Amino acid sequence: MATDCIPQVTFKFHPKAKPVVAAFDVAHASSDGGALLLKALDTQWGLTQRLAACLVDPRQPGKVQHQVLELLRQRVFGLACGYADCNDAARLADDPIHKLLLERDPIAGPALASQPTLSRFENAVGPRELIAMGHVLADTVIAHHRRRLKGRAERITIDVDPTDDPTHGQQEFTFFNGHYDTWCYLPVVVTVTFNDEPEQYTVAAVLRPGNAPASRGAIGLLRRLFRQLHAAFPGASLRVRLDGGFATPKVFTFLEAEEVEYVVAMASNVRLEKRARRLLGKARMLSRATGRTEHLYGETRYAAKKWPHKRRVVMKAEVVRHPGRPPKNNPRFVVTNLPDNPQTVYEGYCQRGDMENRLKELHHGLEMDRTSCSRFLANQFRVLLTVAAYTLFQELRRRARGTACADAQVTTLRERLLKLAVWVERTVRRIVLHLPATFPWLRTWRQIARAVGATP
Repeated sequence: MATDCIPQVTFKFHPKAKPVVAAFDVAHASSDGGALLLKALDTQWGLTQRLAACLVDPRQPGKVQHQVLELLRQRVFGLACGYADCNDAARLADDPIHKLLLERDPIAGPALASQPTLSRFENAVGPRELIAMGHVLADTVIAHHRRRLKGRAERITIDVDPTDDPTHGQQEFTFFNGHYDTWCYLPVVVTVTFNDEPEQYTVAAVLRPGNAPASRGAIGLLRRLFRQLHAAFPGASLRVRLDGGFATPKVFTFLEAEEVEYVVAMASNVRLEKRARRLLGKARMLSRATGRTEHLYGETRYAAKKWPHKRRVVMKAEVVRHPGRPPKNNPRFVVTNLPDNPQTVYEGYCQRGDMENRLKELHHGLEMDRTSCSRFLANQFRVLLTVAAYTLFQELRRRARGTACADAQVTTLRERLLKLAVWVERTVRRIVLHLPATFPWLRTWRQIARAVGATP
């Protein structure tokens, strides 16, 4: 029979079957037992410790119960486990695994910080600290891959992409954006890809007002990133891929002055469409003969009115066919300084489309758009914490190569590897985590655990 101290519910699936009682009576248990994998990665990288070192703590030391490092780790690991809001702190205050992630005693250790404490923590961060944290985040990711690749990389591809972050209150610098048809922020996310590896590693994310043009802040971000990458990989060539919102004279001049390779999309106009007309005609003839969507590639030399000189423009003349619809012309253009043939250049540019998957993971897997603080800087802090959690997930996925989680996205990684029931037992000499013996991803979990430093 249920009591006040041991809540339970009873199921009767069949009149003649035995009743099934679900009793919530196991103390020192958690549903996030697999989060130790992320803790092991963070220990190897020193990521949260380096980020916390950027923060200044103005509180009186004698009255501090939760150190800055603990508060930052509580938010990063909470985000990773699917707890996006500070309000979730009340549910996790006595969770033994989350205490262990903060290096507290999982059973006798003090409770974690409350929602008011975390909110004050987020709103106390200033602009200098945020800039320092952004630099440290990029430095940590790049330094890790420099060690992994032993400083050898032939080409590093940099992708920069804006995304929308809808707002629903009185947040600072929220504005209406006509393109997204909503009040929002407009953060920009930067990733790097080494050689021909499939993963785009996130190195920066900057929150911007909702009415910011796509190119705002891009030059400063890229200039800093170029210096970091040149220092870490002296012999590597840098290639930048950008969408059409970045096709401004200042961006082109900057990229050429930095002597980097670039492929930048450009919006269609009358002059470019006129130059692509003959190529489109050939594509229409080919599509009419095959009955399928067809595309051809070409190039031209072009200079917009504000450009100081002509630049190479690669054209894709595409004729799109859908069943029951008339064929549709779809010309596309990219500006580049690459010497490769037009098809190779354009197909290389199209690979940046995988950036959309990174943005989806940040939005739907880690809720980067949960920027509900009224202060703009507090929301930027939340974005940085989210990216910090994401970098750990990306490394977790890299360590999972050869397993069933090698290509899994954040939500799948969390479901398979982190959301794991555990009972915590503490003895004099050690802490024992009792995990399910029939865990369906046991082999994968153990393989990754060894990869991040655990011993048999």
